[in-house]
Amino acid sequence: MHRWTDPSQTPGSLRPSVATFGNFDGVHRGHQAVLGRLVAEGSARGVPAVAVTFDPHPAAIFAPEHGLELITPGPLRDDLLATTGIDGLLVLDFTREFAEQTAEEFVVRTFVETLGVEALVVGADTRGFGRGYTGDVETLRGLGEQHGFDVIVLEDLGEAERWSSSAVRRHLTAGEVAEAAAILGRPHRMTGTVVHGAHRGRELGYPTANLSDDALGLVPADGVYAGWLTRTTLGPQEPDRTLPCAVSVGTNPTFDGTLRTVEAYVLDRTDLDLYDERVTVEFVEHIRPTLRFDSVDELLEAMAGDVETCRRVLASIVPS
Repeated sequence: MHRWTDPSQTPGSLRPSVATFGNFDGVHRGHQAVLGRLVAEGSARGVPAVAVTFDPHPAAIFAPEHGLELITPGPLRDDLLATTGIDGLLVLDFTREFAEQTAEEFVVRTFVETLGVEALVVGADTRGFGRGYTGDVETLRGLGEQHGFDVIVLEDLGEAERWSSSAVRRHLTAGEVAEAAAILGRPHRMTGTVVHGAHRGRELGYPTANLSDDALGLVPADGVYAGWLTRTTLGPQEPDRTLPCAVSVGTNPTFDGTLRTVEAYVLDRTDLDLYDERVTVEFVEHIRPTLRFDSVDELLEAMAGDVETCRRVLASIVPS
């Protein structure tokens, strides 16, 4: 996948094309359906498939006070998009000036002039683009007729609920990681560097890998989770690349902690030195909420139970 940010530097090999656009936060199953249809359409027409997205997320410009937490901040999103089979990813710098374009100006400049688009593939809920948030599917259809490109619209998808980024965020902030995974099509993940913590886990016999404060990915609700830790610097076939773990999110209230951390204990392993490694932690199932225990002995008993539960949960699951 070729990734670029300057429309004027669009490779000739990526035009004409078929295209889609959106924020793609989470790259969930709804996004995957659109991107899968995009790739199929490109193959049928013999042209490349290109996705157009934005950085930063428009909410960071127009509603920073809401503090929208992204499921998959830019690098995570782009890595996931690269796995979908698209040929190109144009990441546009989203500014207030950029947002002043009318819907027509955005479509013509980006898709007609830059990408020579033959077809746009979008979801039925595509709306709110262009100045005044006026653009929608009908806008695209009208512009398609005017400028000679097709518009292919996929209906909303979902099973128990509509697949959407907002639904994923809602589940994660409630600690419902299995429900979030059902929409994402994979466990939710965070990626960061392993840093030194208070070393209490090691002292208690459960050494943990603490993710750095700048780790990427939405932090789910405080609690204990069964999950996987992947050492991203190791090759896919190398031993100890992906390991079962118990993940703790919270402030360690038993020790009167105030700093919220994400730390993973690799089940039954005390021999690993992961400091300064880049790792990915996946959240498979919520085990229990974060609790304050009256003694270290009570905490140790709970941790032993957590490890056994995580072992049982992960025993029949193949890591993604």
